[in-house]
Amino acid sequence: MNETNYSRVTEFVLLGLSSSKELQPFLFLIFSLLYLAILLGNFLIILTVTSDSRLHTPMYFLLANLSFIDICVASFATPKMLADFLVERKTISFNACLAQIFFVHLFTGGEMVLLVSMAYDRYVAICKPLHYMTIMSRRVCIILVIISWCVGFIHTTSQLAFTVNLPFCGPNEVDSFFCDLPLVTKLACLDTYVVSLLIVADSGFLSMSSFLLLVVSYTVILITVRNRSSASMAKARSTLTAHITVVILFFGPCIFIYVWPFSSYSVDKVLAVFYTIFTPILNPVIYTLRNKEVKAAMSKLRSRYLKPGQVSALIRNVLIMETK
Repeated sequence: MNETNYSRVTEFVLLGLSSSKELQPFLFLIFSLLYLAILLGNFLIILTVTSDSRLHTPMYFLLANLSFIDICVASFATPKMLADFLVERKTISFNACLAQIFFVHLFTGGEMVLLVSMAYDRYVAICKPLHYMTIMSRRVCIILVIISWCVGFIHTTSQLAFTVNLPFCGPNEVDSFFCDLPLVTKLACLDTYVVSLLIVADSGFLSMSSFLLLVVSYTVILITVRNRSSASMAKARSTLTAHITVVILFFGPCIFIYVWPFSSYSVDKVLAVFYTIFTPILNPVIYTLRNKEVKAAMSKLRSRYLKPGQVSALIRNVLIMETK
């Protein structure tokens, strides 16, 4: 068929999380609170790390960058999802749809590599403690962060290359709350089986290779810790538990969606919510609850900016203004 015979699709309809009109206000409230918690929690970690000199170490530098990427992961689609809860027809332009595809793969691809960098940091700290500050210098940490963004950019560019020239001429309903690449390619006006396999191979390679590197790294670390003193083991195990939990929470949904891409779309929708909403909100909780240094720095930050006398005075002034 000649390309001129196609009536090009200019917008897509996002079916969202639910078609129930009664649920829309409830979902808007719940996800608004979750998104606010994501922003506050991750910004708090960034502020805590940057303001406390005791946290100016490679591990916390990478943690602050992880929090920044988590904010990006949550923000590429959530504001649009919240706005769609308030309207009946949920549409997105073709270019905006491509932008969502670009950013989701940029941020998630970058986060995968950053998690590998964090595992490498823990490997050096536990297995080569005497050379830790030499190996994990400020320059090396910055290079690791730059590499994560570069890999994410290369990954998303390769994914868009499979999609941008596909002809879209008829169906335009995406059964999700954002333009998820496997669902969008399914709407093209030609057989996309080969394209879908290439997309899966691309994302699957990055996901599985990063995940295997993480498994090998943490296995080596755990074996090293096992051969050392119990005190060293307890401290390292506490740190590693937080890292491994975050890895499982992030890679689980990603691997499921792209390694088993022909599963039920309702399942994929739940998993998409998990890695765009729940993982970014759980990361600050996991890292702060299990980290005494971060909790102490946050307490110091709170005492500096939210002193009890200042809070009482602020409340008193507000009440006085309301009575006038």
